[in-house]
Amino acid sequence: MTAAEAVGAVLALESAPRGVVAGVVTAAGRDIAAGGLADLAGAAMTTETAFDIASVSKVAATATAILRLVSRGELGFDDPVERFVRGTACAAGTTVRHLLQHRAGLWEWQPLYLDREHAGDPAAAVDAIPLRYGLDEGRHYSDLGFMLLGRIIAAVTGAPLDAAVRELVTAPLGLDRTGYGPFAPPVASSAVGDAAEHRMVATGEPYPILTTAREFAWRDDEIAGVVNDGNCFHALGGVAGHAGLFSTAGDLLTLGAALAAPERHPELWDPDAVAELFRDGPDPGQALGWRSDAIAVAGGRTRLLWHPGYTGCALGLLPGTGTAVVLLSTRLFAAEPAPTEALWRTALPALVPDDHDPDDHDPDDNEGTRTP
Repeated sequence: MTAAEAVGAVLALESAPRGVVAGVVTAAGRDIAAGGLADLAGAAMTTETAFDIASVSKVAATATAILRLVSRGELGFDDPVERFVRGTACAAGTTVRHLLQHRAGLWEWQPLYLDREHAGDPAAAVDAIPLRYGLDEGRHYSDLGFMLLGRIIAAVTGAPLDAAVRELVTAPLGLDRTGYGPFAPPVASSAVGDAAEHRMVATGEPYPILTTAREFAWRDDEIAGVVNDGNCFHALGGVAGHAGLFSTAGDLLTLGAALAAPERHPELWDPDAVAELFRDGPDPGQALGWRSDAIAVAGGRTRLLWHPGYTGCALGLLPGTGTAVVLLSTRLFAAEPAPTEALWRTALPALVPDDHDPDDHDPDDNEGTRTP
């Protein structure tokens, strides 16, 4: 069980990323390895390289900040959204739990930066988008829902989201290389321009585009140190509840281990609140923010909580064990990028023994397409 083996397995794939960092932390210590290149100029990937972790932000920043607020008694998972933010598209009775479970009925994604009517006011742009589904109708993975959770965090704390995440999450855990961009080197590039998002707007796939606007000043240069996600970069100033966080393997393992052994951090969170966060909801494989899985460890089955990110990053943990695993990659530079989940499934057996069926994946996982 070594990080170097995980890196080697991912780099050996036919559609391998240009660079990979993988790591695991257990009671025996931590193991982190790196291989390949961090950018198009040929900088070597190292264990200290930071990545745009894309939708891993949903759990590393947003869900964890919510957990701290619940632990402090300032918010409840079943509190109504309208207690904190009014005028949203949410149906009456929508709660924080609904948003964390992706059951609020909000659209999965829309290009907010094309909304001319609400230009400069991304919150108003989100609130003007009508529901796509009924409340509690089912799980529909939604960036818009986590944008709203970011606004709830800001409302409860009275601080901008980046400052709130720093106060609630990164500073208490000493995560010195975790935060929102622009981010200082060493940092991995994530992609060349907005080509994937431009294609989504042009084709209406995988989500129909509600606005009639199509023209935009798309980026076409190498993206490094600033967020890849179009809504976060173009509309939300680089800070959002669904994306925008940068981090390193070491920092993410520290966070994952702290969540996987909450009793070691009574000053940060209530173990009962952690247990509630990690409990599966009505949809298989979905806890509050985190996705859940079952893997083989030491001859038995145990739960793995994890989350992928579009840029090729994933974080996982084994609740109650102090064990956490991480994969960071530049998957979008492959000739035909493999989905993040495929890279994760490739690396996981070398990090934690795993007999999970690699074909048993979430059909609603849009991290392999382009919900940023």
